[in-house]
Amino acid sequence: MAANDTTLDSEKDPFDAIVDAPFDSALSERYLVYALSTITARSLPDLRDGLKPVHRRLLWTMRQLKLDPSSGFKKSARVVGEVIGKYHPHGDTAAYDAMVRLAQDFSLRYPLVEGQGNFGNIDGDNAAAYRYTEARLTKTAMRLMEGLDAGTVDFIPTYNNEEEEPEIMPGLFPNLLANGASGIAVGMATNIPSHNVAEIVDATLEVIDNPHVEHARLMELFKGPDFATGGIVAESAATVANAYETGRGSFRVRGRFHAAEAEKAEDREAGIERTGGGQWQLVISEIPYQVPKGKLIEQIAAAIGDRKLPILEDVRDESDEQIRIVLVPRSRNVDPDLLKESLYKLTDMETRFGLNLNVLDASRTPMVMGLKELLTNWIGSQIDILQRRSQHRLDQIARRLELVEGYITAFLNLDRVIEIIRYEDEPKAVMMEEFSLTDRQAEAILNMRLRSLRKLEEMELRGEKDELLKEQDGLEKLLSSPARQRTRLKRELGALRKEYDPDTALGRRRTSIEEAAPAVEFSMDAMIEKEPVTVILSQKGWVRGAKGHLPLDQEFKYKEGDGPAYVLHAQTTDKLLLATDKGRFFTLGADKLPGARGFGEPVRNTLDIDASAQIVAVIVHRPGQRLLLAADTGKGFGATTDDLLAETRKGRQVVNLKGDARLAVARVIDAAHDHVAVVGDNRKLVVFNLEELPQLSRGQGVTLQRYRDGGLSDAITFTLDEGLSWTMGGKEGRTRTEGEMWQWKVARGGAGRMPPQGFPRDNTFD
Repeated sequence: MAANDTTLDSEKDPFDAIVDAPFDSALSERYLVYALSTITARSLPDLRDGLKPVHRRLLWTMRQLKLDPSSGFKKSARVVGEVIGKYHPHGDTAAYDAMVRLAQDFSLRYPLVEGQGNFGNIDGDNAAAYRYTEARLTKTAMRLMEGLDAGTVDFIPTYNNEEEEPEIMPGLFPNLLANGASGIAVGMATNIPSHNVAEIVDATLEVIDNPHVEHARLMELFKGPDFATGGIVAESAATVANAYETGRGSFRVRGRFHAAEAEKAEDREAGIERTGGGQWQLVISEIPYQVPKGKLIEQIAAAIGDRKLPILEDVRDESDEQIRIVLVPRSRNVDPDLLKESLYKLTDMETRFGLNLNVLDASRTPMVMGLKELLTNWIGSQIDILQRRSQHRLDQIARRLELVEGYITAFLNLDRVIEIIRYEDEPKAVMMEEFSLTDRQAEAILNMRLRSLRKLEEMELRGEKDELLKEQDGLEKLLSSPARQRTRLKRELGALRKEYDPDTALGRRRTSIEEAAPAVEFSMDAMIEKEPVTVILSQKGWVRGAKGHLPLDQEFKYKEGDGPAYVLHAQTTDKLLLATDKGRFFTLGADKLPGARGFGEPVRNTLDIDASAQIVAVIVHRPGQRLLLAADTGKGFGATTDDLLAETRKGRQVVNLKGDARLAVARVIDAAHDHVAVVGDNRKLVVFNLEELPQLSRGQGVTLQRYRDGGLSDAITFTLDEGLSWTMGGKEGRTRTEGEMWQWKVARGGAGRMPPQGFPRDNTFD
């Protein structure tokens, strides 16, 4: 039994054991392992080839399937199946999405996969399922994988140890900067834009020639991002240079306005097409990177529908292979620069791209690098690949020279070799001893075909030996000289640059680096068409706007059980201030009022007004206008309407109230008024100088009138010399004015005395 137990213990999985450990340390260790695996094996690209593992495995699989540019296409499903079955044990969706991105010419500056079928489009539509699409590698991808069979990189076992895959792709193509990368890891992220290959090569050559080159010199050669979709980086050269020096920064990316069919050069550059009769339209030819065209058009259309862009009448998508979005202004008098600036502010015609050069170096360590450090490390990796390729070729030459020398020996002693083969029982051993041959040489001679025994073959072998010796000498000199290695790398980079020359369709720079012109100052309110409107607010809080200035005493229709509360004239460009008895002010644009065909809409649909709050005033905002604010406690103050505007639908708390106190008065103070009149529930009236009213933006205010019982009923401002007026009762709506108000004039905070004869019984001035 003991023996059996011993046998069982020896067969136990060494990882299948319970170990006592503190929970926090065990958790932190496991989380660290997870975090590192996410960083190194999923999210961050390798500096040497610019690829994440999933992209590298996709390209390797397609190479294994012989999907080179000269071969036919094969189903994407086959590629995805091979990838997830042999190399990448993750979901098929993730693998296919990665493959689709490699094929999209609007996602990658230099696509690595050539797709056939629906691989998505710039409108934002998704690709078709992988059973419908086909793919093969591009010439750029083949460039990136050059040298895989030349001993340039290590091969590592796959997740199940059944296959091998390359650690990196050894090609000279600078994929990291050329195509960029993005990813989010645990605690870190990367976001690298695409760049122009010719500029990358120029900057690399400069670093090779001068390892101590200044960053400013590099930025003269390396301009900055070159996005697949073109556009404009609207930043100064200094801003771009600083971002690449530190490895972190951000750029404003704008779409491009360009009218290729315009007659005048200035119109073409401005994107203006003249349509005759003084009319014109704007043409968008390029959009910011990673902005779906369909989403952009929807944003513009929504801005038109919401009247945020009243100067724009229509937007049309006339795109084919080239983007062409046409914008029709509402009037020929619209300023094109104003329209552009408004699009930058309201839509994704201007976005921000955050630069974060966070990559894995040759030791698989994540770090943020500046441009010079990144290029230096990449040059180092390419020098290492060059050395490994050269050493691999030297080993091949040595093995071939061994065989060639054996063949030459055989030709020089052909008759004796034939004799040995015919008559000796162990010809191999005899030849090795007699001619001092190695085992490989003797074996190769024995395996020679009779047709090879020609005089011409001997001459070819001697020529091959001379060529191999010459190549061997050159490679040995190359390996022993860092200067020769740099020269070789420069020559190869020069050849690469010719393939991606800026004069070619693939190599031309697409994105302009232009510092944005000073923004055209404009207010969104200024773009609202000014039209008269009559504002109608019911007792139950239903609001609407009738076109034109209708008579204020006109009868309007209301829902059953509802009635009029406020009717006033305004313009669509005006802002309405709504004051509630809770002391909170709300702002409502007169242009956003619902039409007056029905009963309107509840104002609480637009503004977050508390259900228990009552609207006590509706005032048209005028810049610099003053208001008298008073609570029923008798406290109040003066405020400027500019301080009362609320930027959100939640409003702004202006009057601080305690307990059951409520805001009772919110009245406009005329510029000519010099006194304040306050009447209480106790029917006492007090008049004091307006100068005694403090000016606040928020607070409780000061005591306007002192009460023993009750509180404030109403307050108003007036001109003392003109007297105090109030509305009389009755159908005529007559107004009475009391000219002699000296007997009620006291210091602020007085108790007051009974009002003049004929003052309204409801103790209000209206």
